[in-house]
Amino acid sequence: MSDFVKAGNVFVGQSLATREDMLRFISDKAAELGVTDDADAVYQAFVAREEMGETGMTDGFAVPHAKSTAIKEPAVIVVKNDHAIEWPSFDDKPIDVAISLLVPDDEAGTTHIRLLSKTAVLLMKDEFKAFVRDTDDAEAIAAAVEAGIED
Repeated sequence: MSDFVKAGNVFVGQSLATREDMLRFISDKAAELGVTDDADAVYQAFVAREEMGETGMTDGFAVPHAKSTAIKEPAVIVVKNDHAIEWPSFDDKPIDVAISLLVPDDEAGTTHIRLLSKTAVLLMKDEFKAFVRDTDDAEAIAAAVEAGIED
């Protein structure tokens, strides 16, 4: 999965107001990046997943994920918001960083599970979370996420 997480997939300094705004932003960026031709279908896939249970982890991080036939290739999109927003999470705290996973429906049992487990492990590492918090360098954030899912 070399170069899986590109700097162009990292958006820092966003000012999104709600979880829905964040999911819509990610879906729209997926379309701009060529990951999908149907941002609305991707948004609906995110919403459907959110209704199944929280994707907010701890310490202000969330891992929204979507599986859809509208997704053409697996992608990770990272959004760092300029303030925390309400998002159901394991520690009941709002989030300001979303590491979103977008996976084609036919890779649901393989790529999706691998990305989700690798990302969950990554978010248990305090040094990773501190690094992402302390930088707005998209290239550095992309490299750190990439290293974590390659590990």
